[in-house]
Amino acid sequence: MSLLNTLLSGFSPAGALKRGLKLQESGDVKNAFGQLSKAARAGIPEAEFRVGRCYLEGAGVPPSRADGVRWIERAATSGYVEAQALLATLCLHGMGPGQSQAGPNFGLGLFSSQTTSEPDFAAAATWARRAAEGGSADGQAMLGYILTSGPEDLRNQEEGDRWYKTAAAGGSPQGQLGYALVLARDTSKPETQAELIDNLRQAAEKGLATALYLYGMLNERGMGLPQDRTEAGKCYKQAAEKGHRAAQARWGLALMEGIGIDANPVEGESWLRRAALAGDPEAAALVGDIYAKGGSLPPNYAEAAMWFRRAADANHRGAARALAMLHLTGAGVMRDPDEAANLFRISAQAGDAHSHVDLGNLLLKGHGDQQDSLRTREWFEQAAASGDLVAAFNFGVCLAEGVGIERDDRKAAEWLRRAADGVVNAQYWYGRMLVEGRGVDANPEEGRVWIAKAAAIGMVEAEVMLAEMTLSGRGGVKDHPAALALFEKAAGRGHVGAMFAVGAMYGGGHEVPMDRTVAQRWFRDAAERGHPYAQMMLGRYLSRNLAGEFDLPQARKWLERAVAQGLQDAKADLAALGAEPDGPAEENAVNLAKVSGL
Repeated sequence: MSLLNTLLSGFSPAGALKRGLKLQESGDVKNAFGQLSKAARAGIPEAEFRVGRCYLEGAGVPPSRADGVRWIERAATSGYVEAQALLATLCLHGMGPGQSQAGPNFGLGLFSSQTTSEPDFAAAATWARRAAEGGSADGQAMLGYILTSGPEDLRNQEEGDRWYKTAAAGGSPQGQLGYALVLARDTSKPETQAELIDNLRQAAEKGLATALYLYGMLNERGMGLPQDRTEAGKCYKQAAEKGHRAAQARWGLALMEGIGIDANPVEGESWLRRAALAGDPEAAALVGDIYAKGGSLPPNYAEAAMWFRRAADANHRGAARALAMLHLTGAGVMRDPDEAANLFRISAQAGDAHSHVDLGNLLLKGHGDQQDSLRTREWFEQAAASGDLVAAFNFGVCLAEGVGIERDDRKAAEWLRRAADGVVNAQYWYGRMLVEGRGVDANPEEGRVWIAKAAAIGMVEAEVMLAEMTLSGRGGVKDHPAALALFEKAAGRGHVGAMFAVGAMYGGGHEVPMDRTVAQRWFRDAAERGHPYAQMMLGRYLSRNLAGEFDLPQARKWLERAVAQGLQDAKADLAALGAEPDGPAEENAVNLAKVSGL
């Protein structure tokens, strides 16, 4: 009987088709193609479709997109609905009849989701409609997509939603995914939410990558079903292995942090890199974070900057801000405040409120451009008007400094007073305006109260200014020991002006015990950080043996540094190295308020 079937297949096109299908099932694609070709040449639509697929997939024959499309089109024209649905897909991927060729091996691109030329939505819609009306669930899903997401002149959302629903009922995973997205527009009813989850689950179970990713998200976040991070990880992994870049990023993160699975940072980073290289900005930002933080190895800021740049170019606000910070400090990249301003702008426009402030701070230092000033001021003004106290503070600073708007001290004081009820920086700024009489009547007493509030919360600039006011007795009692305590607190947190002030107070001439050894140590700390007066005082101490250390070469070096920064007072010291000091107060003959950074 087997021999008879073989003989009949040589003469009967239907028999050749049957034999070809059996050979395909057994894996003998080469002989299967021969049998299918016989049936196709006899005009059997299913055989034409199968031959077309063989050419597209390179199954039993060298791949040829042109031959594949030609045979698929013949089958579609003859009314074979599977061919019509596939031809619609080809047209949508820029691979339909008459669209540009891309070499003999191009057929592989269809199955790797690569589009080679502009999609032909009109032709795709024509063939998808034929397939849909012929009962093809895949054709119905394709038509639903075109009607809901295609060009405006082809859209008909109501009809598209109906086709998605029909395709979902017909078991098409693309239809189930599409219908789930239709239902997602309004999940206010529990039954709608349940139907959405059911369709998404079915599409995921059939291996559709996007459905797997979205179903993973629902499980991870516990949206509409119990939170299950293990199940989420399984979905992400399957979708990641199918090439879904967002799933690759989520799976990589799950491995990095051990979310629903044992942590595996090495494999996790590999998946994040894969997603980042595929164009996922979130993954690129995460890889940048890995290199910036370092972990068991020192941070690699140059590598971090490269990945942050990838994400920032895709308008990832977090990466843009991180890269801006690197440009501000020169870590891993060239120090470039103007480029930092550009990146803060990108981050701010993407909705990062902190970048609004960062950009505003750079504008106050003269970086950015006029448009930046205008945009920043507008952001702050709009947010301030809506009751945002941080924005009120920043808008007040814009008014006080003339950033993007004409300077107006009176209005600045009003906004800063409003913000001072909840923003530490505003308390300091408003206190200064009261002390200086800017935009308000001068009131050092009230100003000192506001500055003391900011200092109590730990604002270092407020600590320094309160120390200066306490030292001089401005706006309240004079108390040198209390001023020294404030200066020391700020100095311990890195404020260079406060370091100098502590040295000056211990150097003598103030109502605290003199200790020149301690004074010299603080002068050195400030001098090494570039404070010109501290450099001059350290030079004096070393040249005059004021703290038990006599070192003329070092004294000369520090005095020269002070002169190089324009400090004229240090020139006389350079010319008179070795002279005896005139008295305990000589080395402190500078105004602390002038040089402590205020």
